[in-house]
Amino acid sequence: MDFLKLLNSKDFIVDIKVLKRRVTSDEFYYKVAVDIKDKSRLFAKEYKANKVRNYSFHWQDINSQLIIRWDNVEHHKYIKTHPHHKHLPNTVEESHNVSLDEVLDFVENKLGLPTPK
Repeated sequence: MDFLKLLNSKDFIVDIKVLKRRVTSDEFYYKVAVDIKDKSRLFAKEYKANKVRNYSFHWQDINSQLIIRWDNVEHHKYIKTHPHHKHLPNTVEESHNVSLDEVLDFVENKLGLPTPK
């Protein structure tokens, strides 16, 4: 699914700023800032080319404080799910190869919004 179509399908999103977008026959890259109804913000970026996929989904509150960030940067080698991990305000934990769709579902759930049927 196209990332903009996915973002636009979510009622809890009030604004989407496309910071970068590059699509060629060999690669795909986007970077967006997403404003959410509760005044929090999600920064999402994803790069795909051949078998390579790099991502970072950073959700922060109205005061720019981290709520959670998922990424697959090659650090935190002690994490069992390396390179996939998530950052919480005071720790780093195991994660999986997370998608934008899963992140949006997580945010929606945390906001306590009803999931459309």
